[in-house]
Amino acid sequence: MDERKLRWSRACWGEAAPSVPILDSTLAALILEHVSTRVVVVDRDRRYRYANAEALKFMGLPAECVVGRLMSEVLDERVYHGFVPIFERAFGGESVHLEGWVRYKKHGRRFREQQVMPYAPGGGTVQAVVVCGLDHTALRLSEQQLAIRDEQLRLSEALKTAIVDNAHAAIVSTRSDGSIVEFNPSAEAMFGWSRTEVIGRSASDLLIPRRYRDRHEVLRHRLCAGELPRLLGRRRETQALCADGREIPVEVVVWRTDVDARPYYTASINDLSERQRATLEIQRQREALRRCERFSTMGGLVAGVAHELNNPLAIVMGRAALLEERCASRPDLQREARQIRDAAERCGRIVRSFLDMARGRPLQRCRVALNDTVRAAAELLAFTYRTHDTELRLDLGDALPPLLADEDQLAQIVLNLLVNAQQVLATVEVAERRVVVTTEAERDAAGNACAVRLRVADTRPGVSEDAKARLFEVCFTAKAEGIGTGLGLASSRAVARDHGGDLVLEASDSGAAFVLTLPIG
Repeated sequence: MDERKLRWSRACWGEAAPSVPILDSTLAALILEHVSTRVVVVDRDRRYRYANAEALKFMGLPAECVVGRLMSEVLDERVYHGFVPIFERAFGGESVHLEGWVRYKKHGRRFREQQVMPYAPGGGTVQAVVVCGLDHTALRLSEQQLAIRDEQLRLSEALKTAIVDNAHAAIVSTRSDGSIVEFNPSAEAMFGWSRTEVIGRSASDLLIPRRYRDRHEVLRHRLCAGELPRLLGRRRETQALCADGREIPVEVVVWRTDVDARPYYTASINDLSERQRATLEIQRQREALRRCERFSTMGGLVAGVAHELNNPLAIVMGRAALLEERCASRPDLQREARQIRDAAERCGRIVRSFLDMARGRPLQRCRVALNDTVRAAAELLAFTYRTHDTELRLDLGDALPPLLADEDQLAQIVLNLLVNAQQVLATVEVAERRVVVTTEAERDAAGNACAVRLRVADTRPGVSEDAKARLFEVCFTAKAEGIGTGLGLASSRAVARDHGGDLVLEASDSGAAFVLTLPIG
């Protein structure tokens, strides 16, 4: 069998074409009638000389309406004109392969594959053209639909990946055995583990605090067994473990997804640390507001009490002055009487300061010696310090320049600092209770005194970072319950700033030191 016949035979019957040199015509006709390939033979007049059953079926015509008729009479006009140049090439001895979409009036748009082969017996002139065709429309449509579904799936996966990767919540997915299969960037930021470090490892070992792991494993097994469906899709609060060992409060929502009949569990996790801190801060501010409201009410009462105290204080001061005159012959008694008068006068000034604050009195500035104010406060608190086994040490600078300040308010700052130190030391366990008061002048580049500095240091264990940030807030106190009002430091700083100075907590790893700085003049 020559090459052309072999090629024609393979086009008709496929690769299983007979390789024998002589084929019985009856057997050939039988094969042609039953193959799924459309086979037609067209002569040089472009008249059909043969059409097998598959070709007739596609044309929808009986054999008598095809065989012996011109192609132009059988085919759609547009299809026929498309074949004309192809047949010219074939009758010229060229074998042409066609593949692509063709639109038919009867069948619509179809995808065809055709082999147009010249037939020249004995190698002479081409006598006929054999056309073998296959319809791949269904296959191509399936391939297109599959490609569309693949593209949709790819886009869907890309979208889901983008959502998971950019989600604010931590997303952690596990198999039914608890091993991690997904760990998004928010989870990396929240827990401190990288995705490569956790994939394939147990979520319980990495993310669950040790004290909760046994209970977590029990719940996981029960979920995998189909129990506890109420846990799925519900928000619950718990603790989670970070890579550095920290525990954080979290809100968790778990749901189940089945992939290839295998269950996967995904947890959406939100860090509640900021929310809890905000809640505590709101509660703290509400409590501070309630306390301040109480103190505001008490302020009005104190003003009234202070007014009522003026009369008995006047009597005490008068009697103390009279007693001092009568004890002129007894210096020791006269000194004690003078101390009583000084203390009564001091109480009178404090009462006036309460009334002045209630009335909004402006500062009454005068020349004040800071060292004298410190000594007076130390003498007033000497008994309290002795009874609480606390040493009060004064280290006062020499020849301090006087301040232009409100004497009573300055004395109140010093008293507040000394009382605060004594009360704190009375409530803590320390090896030695000691308060050291230091004064000194600050000088400018020319060596001239420009400010006066008071430092009150005590031997307490230290001040916590949280307390450091809030010490000067109104109504905040770091002392034990029932000790202190939370007003002393806040009011003292306010007075210091009214005088152009400031009151600060000095940075220290142990103990506490408050530093008051006031400008001269």
